[in-house]
Amino acid sequence: MSRVAGPRPPLSTAAAGEVVAGMRAQSAILVEGWSDQAAVETLAQRRGWDLRAERIVVLPIGGATNIGKFVQAFGPRGLDLRLAGLYDLGEERYVQRSLERVGLGAGLDRARTEALGFFVCEADLEDELIRAVGPAAVERVLDAEAELASFRSFQQQPYQRGRDLHAQLRRFMGTRAGRKIRYGSLLTEALDLDRVPRALGLVLGHARGMQ
Repeated sequence: MSRVAGPRPPLSTAAAGEVVAGMRAQSAILVEGWSDQAAVETLAQRRGWDLRAERIVVLPIGGATNIGKFVQAFGPRGLDLRLAGLYDLGEERYVQRSLERVGLGAGLDRARTEALGFFVCEADLEDELIRAVGPAAVERVLDAEAELASFRSFQQQPYQRGRDLHAQLRRFMGTRAGRKIRYGSLLTEALDLDRVPRALGLVLGHARGMQ
């Protein structure tokens, strides 16, 4: 998987359709952003799963507000792919209403949403990865990437003083274009496979037809 840094525009449904066609995909994992894609693809690699060979594509949709049109395009009313997805806790009700509007259910709660293959990250995937890896181990990753000194300077900013280490790390990941994408991969590489965040593990399982 590429670790290309820098801002990237979200995929449009048309561009995503070209990716799906090029891979002859049969399953799609819808994620909010490129950093989520990096984490999903890195975990698959670590598990020894070849998503391309399994015709599974991971599509960054540019935020939960776009989920309805992607499900419309690639779900039962569109290309009829097997769909799965990750979303942030703050977007849970919006995602459920969007799935309802495109005909995937009514009165969706978390259990029913998961049965459809869509899993919530609390609060987001970066938060879960930092917790699973552990803040001290995340600092070691930063050190290996020659960014620990930058992080120490960041910790001295007035707004960061007094915040716990977990919160500081989570904010630091989003302070430079491309950093979240890079660390989506790096933190997943550093992860103990017995501590994979629940939503991350389940979304891959669903896309692979294991649930």
